[in-house]
Formats: sequence, C-alpha cells, structure tokens
Amino acid sequence: MTTTNKSLLAAFIAVTTLFFAWGFVTQSIDPLIPAVRAIFKLTYTESMLTQFAFFISYFVVSLPGAALVARLGYSRGIIAALFTMVIGCLVMPLATSMGQYEMVLLALFIIGSGITVLQVAANPLVAALGPPERSHFRLVFSQAFNSLGTVIAPYVGSAIMLSGGMFAAKEGVVEEAARTESLRSIDTAFFGIAGLIVLLAIFIWSFRGRIQESAPSLSSGPKTSVMATLSSPWALYGALAIFLYVGAEVSIASVMINFLHQPDVLDVSLERAGKLLSLYWLGAMIGRFLGSAALLRVPAARLLAVFTLVAAVLCLMVLQFGGGLAAYAAIAVGLFNSIMFPVIFTLTLERSTASQAATSGLLCMAIVGGAVLPLLTGQVADRFGLHTAFIVPAVAYVGLFVFALGAARARLAAAREPAAGMAH
Repeated sequence: MTTTNKSLLAAFIAVTTLFFAWGFVTQSIDPLIPAVRAIFKLTYTESMLTQFAFFISYFVVSLPGAALVARLGYSRGIIAALFTMVIGCLVMPLATSMGQYEMVLLALFIIGSGITVLQVAANPLVAALGPPERSHFRLVFSQAFNSLGTVIAPYVGSAIMLSGGMFAAKEGVVEEAARTESLRSIDTAFFGIAGLIVLLAIFIWSFRGRIQESAPSLSSGPKTSVMATLSSPWALYGALAIFLYVGAEVSIASVMINFLHQPDVLDVSLERAGKLLSLYWLGAMIGRFLGSAALLRVPAARLLAVFTLVAAVLCLMVLQFGGGLAAYAAIAVGLFNSIMFPVIFTLTLERSTASQAATSGLLCMAIVGGAVLPLLTGQVADRFGLHTAFIVPAVAYVGLFVFALGAARARLAAAREPAAGMAH
C-alpha cells in the first residue's frame, strides 16, 4: 500500500468515527421524547418540538457551516463542530434544573448545529476519499457505523431516561421527587454524551494532518454557493428526496416508543419499548452493511426503488393491523431505510450540474425534513391515533420511489447516448 493510500485509509477511518458519534447523539433524542412528554405533560405534537428544534438547525446552520468549514479547513471545522455539541449537552442540565422545556429545545438546537457542520464536512469528505466509482460504497459503509451509534443510543438512553422516577411511579401518582429524579436522569445521559464527544475530538485532532492532506480542495466562488443549485433540476430533486427520507425515518423513530407501548400493539413499558426501538436501527445497520456489498453489483437507483417501495408497504401494514404484526412491520422499516440517505446523496452529487460543495450544502439543508414531517406526524397522532400517523412516512416513501424511478431512467438514458453517438 502506497503512502497516499495509507493516508486515505487513515483519514477514512477517522472520519467514519464521526458517523458513529452523530448517529449516537441524534438517536438519543428518541427516548428523550417520551421522557419530556411525561415530565412536562405534553401532547404528541408538543413533544415533537424536540425533533423540530434539533433538525431545524440543518436549515439554519448549513450555509454558515459550509462557510466555516471553508474558512477553517476540514479538520478545524470538525473540531469546532464537536465542541459546539459539547456546549449543547452542557446546556441540557441547566434546562432541567430550571424545569424549562424551552431551554431543552435550545440545547437540542445547539447540538443539532454542531452535527450539521459535521454533516457538511464529513459526507463529501468520505465520498472523495478514494476512487469516484466507489463513492456509493464508501458512504454506505460509513453510514453503517452511523447506524451502530443509532442502535446503541436508544437502548442506553431508554435505560437511563425511561427508568426510575416518574416511570417507576404508580399510575396516577406522580410525586415531585419522582419528577426531579427523571430530570436528573436526562442530565446523566447528556453528561455522558458530552464526555464521549470530548474523547472523539481528541481522537480527530490526532488525525488532523492526515485528514487535511487527503481532503478535497475547498473551492469558493459563485459555483460553490447553494444558489447555484437552483438551476440544477437534479440538485433540487435530490434535496426533496433527502427532505422526505429524513422526515419519514425520524417520524417513525419519534413515535415508535409510544407506539409499541400502546395496549393494542405490544403493551410493554416505555423503557422496554425504547430498547425495542434499537431493533429499528439495527435493521438499518445490517441493511447498510449488506447494501454496501449489493451496490457493488446492483445499480444504486434500482436498489433504492425496491427499498422505498417495501418501506411504503410496511407503513401501510401498520395502518391496517394491530398487535405484533403492526409492531414488527414498523420495526422492519429500518432495514429498508438503510441505503436511502447515502444513495440519494451520491446519486444527486453525480447528476447535479452545480458543484459538489453547493449540492452538498443544499442536501444538508434538506435534512430539515426531520423537523417538519415529525410535527405533521404528531398532529395526525393527536387527532387520529398513532396507527394513522404512519400515513405521513408512507406518502414520503412513495415520493422517494418516484425519485428512484427517475434516477434509474436517467441512468438508462445516459447509457444509450454513447451508443447512439457510436452508431453515427
């Protein structure tokens, strides 16, 4: 292995650890939702403001984040993002000590802002750390480690945030001491996350030279502005697809614990339901490892079409059935979510006429779907119940299926053009 290849591999390994970290932090919000819903006596819609506060940061911070990475470079930009996340984690204990839900939302916005900068830097960085023809493989492989974080976080978070305190109290008898204990459990979880991020920052700093050496150049100018993507249909299609995908995935994860807790589904405790949520993310992790291998043989758009169609069908099954069948159908969606984000991302980068920097910035802004669709899901749940709420992700997956078909047709059209040219 040459020195250049060793540097690329070292940089790839270092950046992949970031995927694990933001997966862990992001999915720690899932057990937080039923926790704050019980502690602050919130409706489903109000509790979904946790996801809104977190994911709205993608829309607000993506452009400043891209400018920050361009100014500081990849390594320093990543370190700045990690310490922003630490600040957000430390605001959480302040929020719980004050007993203010609004401060909890502020803490989540700050954490989300740090993760936004990580996404702006890490997704195109991984795609560029090697041969272009294997960019799908690299991004899906890194996303598999993101999924490892998402599997562990709900299990650990539920064990900490959904046990004891209010969740051990008898039905209808909630003492102030129990509420205080539950608030302290949230503190414990976020202090732990802060410590994890500090260790990761030290690790990334030790690899800063190799990351910067292997990173693609950071260009600037009108072609790197997100505004340049407005003239690229595929950049806009890709942004809509990311909006729908993230919105659907987050909506399902956000209601899953309360859904499995329902008497007509599994009728288990919130803590147990939170631990079962890990199976949803385990499916995504397994699917990403298998999907990264499948993408070496199957065209990306074709695989995306199959996965989005199955995900839509599973959501419709949740609408129609109850008990274990509905529970397993909801959990199984995770397996078919697995390859969606990285494949949409790389398909869009391939077809966009705007620069990779501009396209990546727009796609990161589109992650705001994780703020919007869960709120809509919460409103449906409040009015019609949690089963019916799955109509929101079902419609989103149908939209993604249409995107996949369009990408597959574009690939076929591109393959025919050289053949037509040779015929003449």
